Amino acid sequence: MRLVHLSDIHLGFKQYQRQTPTGINQREADVATSFRRVIDKVIELKPELVLIAGDVFHAVRPSNPAILHAFHQFSRLRQALPDSTVVMVAGNHDTPRMAETRCILPLFAPLGITVVEGEPKRITFHEHDLSILAVPDMGKAPSLEPDPAAKYNVLLLHGEIEGVLPRYGRELDRRPMGITQQELGADRWDYVALGHYHVYRQVEPNAFYSGSLDYTSTNSWGEMAEEEAAKIGGKGIIEHDLTTGAHTFHPIPPLRQWIDLPSLSGAGLSPASLDEAIRATVDNLEGGIDDRIVRLVVRDVPRHILRELDHKALREYKRKALQFHLDTRRPEIVRRENGEAAPGRRASLADTVREKLRSRVLTENIDRETLVALGLHYLQEADRVAGPAEEDAIA
Repeated sequence: MRLVHLSDIHLGFKQYQRQTPTGINQREADVATSFRRVIDKVIELKPELVLIAGDVFHAVRPSNPAILHAFHQFSRLRQALPDSTVVMVAGNHDTPRMAETRCILPLFAPLGITVVEGEPKRITFHEHDLSILAVPDMGKAPSLEPDPAAKYNVLLLHGEIEGVLPRYGRELDRRPMGITQQELGADRWDYVALGHYHVYRQVEPNAFYSGSLDYTSTNSWGEMAEEEAAKIGGKGIIEHDLTTGAHTFHPIPPLRQWIDLPSLSGAGLSPASLDEAIRATVDNLEGGIDDRIVRLVVRDVPRHILRELDHKALREYKRKALQFHLDTRRPEIVRRENGEAAPGRRASLADTVREKLRSRVLTENIDRETLVALGLHYLQEADRVAGPAEEDAIA
């Protein structure tokens, strides 16, 4: 029996200020396209079971276009695979925090999708000798016990497995249910389908996060670094055979390209020299920066150098790209005590602002990356107004 496991769709996610000709946020449209391409792949694979491990939407109250797109794609899935079983659990982004707000996912139940929200539910499919324990995001993890009478036991769960995620993976605006690996008890299950973490990752031999379908987290660059280090191939979905144990991750890269340009050091460079280094790095990108999301990290840039950069050229880069982020970082400052350098280093003000904005709790519909970019922009504006600081000279 083959299953497909996908998670963290985040329909309705908005980022940056660019819009499509029809007035939809461009990143929201990108995420919708990624979901459509994933549904195409699921239909192609023709599994007997489709597991959706939460965070279908980015917000509890998604926009009407996001709802309509989700309904259309799930309808297409059910029409193409009428004999397949589809089970969906609510994630932390789908789950209301106020009693008077209802979860929107039951909207898809009339399509023939089993939707589980609010509390766990055991679903038995006698024709497949299969039992699924579906656990949505909750305040506290319930007891997780397989069905001893079933041949196959599958656990579908949205939450954070303790000790598994890196720090940036835990810096989310809506913390999910936490669970220990002992509570998970993966060895008692035939397969554990996890949702919440946005990078494909194996937790136990039979327990996996499938990852998100597009870059919709608070630290997309961190995700890409982990994907590259693990040679994952980006975003995608899992195909797993309960009978044979065969396991395949199918990469389905988003159409929108994210480019992390080779970083630069501004140490000892004049404004003109640093301008030239930035221009050469941008110009050397094969295919150019047009309509891509681009970051260029430049370290060791004192603020008096930053103030004199060619900001007209930087504005042109931002016009061409969907997003061009010049991530400038001031030199690390060595503290001095009694006239001697202390071994510790202090984070720059920009690093501190970035860290605080990425870890603070946000209300719904506030785009974290836009907030971070604005915070750093205002900090740079303040630096331009202020003269060179004494610490710049020391550094």
